[in-house]
Amino acid sequence: MGATGYGYYRTVIFFCLFFGYALFFFNRKTFSFVMPSVMKEIELDKDDLGLITSSQTMAYAISKFISGVLSDQISARWLFSIGLLVVGGINIAFSWSSTVAMFSLLWFINGLGQGCGWPPCGKVLRKWFEPSQFGTWWAVLSCSMNLAGSLGPILVTVLLKYYDWRTIVSMSGAVCASFSLVCVVFIKNEPKDVGLPSVGVAAKKGGKRSNTESTLSEFLLSPYLWVLSLGYLVVFGVKTAATDWGQLFLMQEKGQTTLMGSTYMSALEVGGFAGSLAAGLISDRAVARQGLGTFGSPRHALLLIMMAGMNVSMYLFRVTVTPEVPQGALWAEALHPVAVLTGVSEKEIWIVLLGAMFGFSSYGPIALFGVIASECAPSNFCGTSHAIVALMANVGAFMAGLPFSTIAKQHSWDMAFWVAEVVMAVATVGFFLVRNIRTKMGRISEKMD
Repeated sequence: MGATGYGYYRTVIFFCLFFGYALFFFNRKTFSFVMPSVMKEIELDKDDLGLITSSQTMAYAISKFISGVLSDQISARWLFSIGLLVVGGINIAFSWSSTVAMFSLLWFINGLGQGCGWPPCGKVLRKWFEPSQFGTWWAVLSCSMNLAGSLGPILVTVLLKYYDWRTIVSMSGAVCASFSLVCVVFIKNEPKDVGLPSVGVAAKKGGKRSNTESTLSEFLLSPYLWVLSLGYLVVFGVKTAATDWGQLFLMQEKGQTTLMGSTYMSALEVGGFAGSLAAGLISDRAVARQGLGTFGSPRHALLLIMMAGMNVSMYLFRVTVTPEVPQGALWAEALHPVAVLTGVSEKEIWIVLLGAMFGFSSYGPIALFGVIASECAPSNFCGTSHAIVALMANVGAFMAGLPFSTIAKQHSWDMAFWVAEVVMAVATVGFFLVRNIRTKMGRISEKMD
């Protein structure tokens, strides 16, 4: 009965989280999807568009942090469902609006609702899945964003043949708001809510929560929390720099075409999709073999390998990509048979491979940082833990904007990417040196297995 119960509830809950978060993401991007149609009806310039989208981005960053903290204090099921209801309702209201001021206000509130999406997901996953499965399901759930992001534009393009943009945005909001009711009914915060024993360590210890809870000061004074935060800041900052500026770097300093730049970005995203899944699956196997101890995470080795992969791929991207293929380049000789077979030049194949390699090795750590921050935190602060490291990641993303572009403006793109390489290398070496640090945040249980 227990196994059957777990199987049923895990399936239903994961479906609700996956489809629900896909709706969160789709309704975050609806304005972007219908933007050309909106501009045909309402006169909007670039500043107007920037104001509307930036208002949402700012609200989302604030809300995601607050929601991460709130997910430890209130029901994750209600937080997730209320977020869906708010986002859906705002999309419906957005479809009735026509002024820049109202668009911006509504999209700001949309951003506030969006922040309620991911933190409850991590909380519920940790409660329902064993440590040896947590990374895999975290990675699979994050693919809901890829699904919505890739199918969304196609779906909207098809619907625009039959409906106007207001109807599409309104329908999208209605589906989102309606599904919030499904989530309230079917999502359960933890197994004990339906009479099942807790999974993992808590079950082995008879469900005694006192052994796994800590005070806020014990949690915040954990060195590993800040090691993870700094690592995530660097990795996310470097990844954001590559995705935001890589295309310009290729075109302005490497003499590549616009098509080649966009192809590189597509390859990066495809590699990232594979990297997230691989990080979850491979690191879960390490956890299954070694278990989660007090010192050193079983996921740390893969994290180090992928961070090193970011370094290598960035170095090769900066050094080997040139307007013309150098005479005797080993990579060109190795790719020559593939080029002959496909009819694509060695240079184009090489750039696509480097993009996929960087995407694989950067999105993997991004998934792992979130998983490790949640699973190493005390049970009463796992949402807060993820909120803190995610906030630091947003700081990294900010630094990848104006500060990074300023270096490029005063020196060159090559110099800016070299600085990113150096910072990434220092972070990788730092993580190697602290690989055996105490990873259990907060209080250590009196009895350890």
